[in-house]
Amino acid sequence: MPDDTPFIVDLTKEFCFEAAHRLPRAPVDHKCFRLHGHSFRVQVTIRGQVNPQTGWLQDFGDLKAAFAPLVAELDHHYLNEISGLDNPTSENLARWIWQRLAPRLPLLSEVLIHETCTSRCVYRGPAATPEGRNP
Repeated sequence: MPDDTPFIVDLTKEFCFEAAHRLPRAPVDHKCFRLHGHSFRVQVTIRGQVNPQTGWLQDFGDLKAAFAPLVAELDHHYLNEISGLDNPTSENLARWIWQRLAPRLPLLSEVLIHETCTSRCVYRGPAATPEGRNP
């Protein structure tokens, strides 16, 4: 017999793009002040209750379709030339992505940017508390 007890999940889809940038507000002698590039990895997470009829929260294809225009805008581009990314830190990039995805993904709960294999930034939206939680 199936268990129809409601439950909440986080659903995450990962995307990759290559882009160049520089951080114009970094100190002049900082390595990130100079033009350089990254193989960015972005994880987009939605959170919600699983539909007992379908057994899923949302189709992964919906996340892919929502992110596709952003990949087209970001991949193999100079981020500093994109409107709203004049200072394209990981923090600003995560928020920029959130602002564009939130209207398409109402269950959006997190955007995680991997700038390198060891450096990442998580943005949980404008309502997140300093502890990183959404109310």
